[in-house]
Amino acid sequence: MPLFRRLPKRGFNHIAFRDVVEVVNMDDLERKFPDGAAVNAETLRALGLVHGQFDAIKLLGRGELTKKLSVEVDLVSETARQKVEKAGGTVVIRQKRVASAE
Repeated sequence: MPLFRRLPKRGFNHIAFRDVVEVVNMDDLERKFPDGAAVNAETLRALGLVHGQFDAIKLLGRGELTKKLSVEVDLVSETARQKVEKAGGTVVIRQKRVASAE
């Protein structure tokens, strides 16, 4: 067996720098939130839809939505945006928080 295959592999990987994205679907919002509610990171965490530490929340379009909700997330799919707006709600994309270098 060649020497390069016998030696352990070491080096750089990107696992420490990956973005952790929590996914929330439309059917989750339909089940957990009442009509006219505000959906944001705090309310999603309080209802148990997101857990742990994450960099972003993404809203996906699986399921149907019949309630008028005000949704504030980091990422949203086009079908999810259309379903929220069709139900009479609004979608707001949160701005990335940048730490100041003071």
